[in-house]
Amino acid sequence: MTAEKPRYDTASEVPLGGYALLATAFAAGITVFTVVARRRGVQLPERVPPWDVALLATATFRASRLLSKDKITSFLRAPFTHRESAGTADEVMDQPRGTGARRAVGDLVACPFCTAGWVAGALVCGYVAAPRATRLVCAGLSAVTVADLLQYAWSWTAQSVEG
Repeated sequence: MTAEKPRYDTASEVPLGGYALLATAFAAGITVFTVVARRRGVQLPERVPPWDVALLATATFRASRLLSKDKITSFLRAPFTHRESAGTADEVMDQPRGTGARRAVGDLVACPFCTAGWVAGALVCGYVAAPRATRLVCAGLSAVTVADLLQYAWSWTAQSVEG
């Protein structure tokens, strides 16, 4: 008689199969990009300047929050999540719904940390294939990030002055 092994997560049902499917899709996407880029003669940059790393990082931050937290992108998350509550600065708190792959996608799109890996992957692929266009997109997203910080600074200053 063999003893039953404990589940991976005793608190709730973790969609490990869905996570595996998402990881496979991510790896397949990178593989397809690599094969197509190589066949088209796209060369990897010899180095990535620190400025480009900072630009990619701030763009990844903003795009991942845009996709996972902004009200305006709720329609993208709605098939996989439900609204838990409103957050600050017009952000929302969504929770995954369903089971299996649907739940796994809900976990992905409701989490800016999880979404960031996918966004960074897309931006890095863009940086390799079309660096000028990708820098322009990243500059726009980075400008929004800085604008958000300035909005918070302005609000904090106004609240401090008003008492």
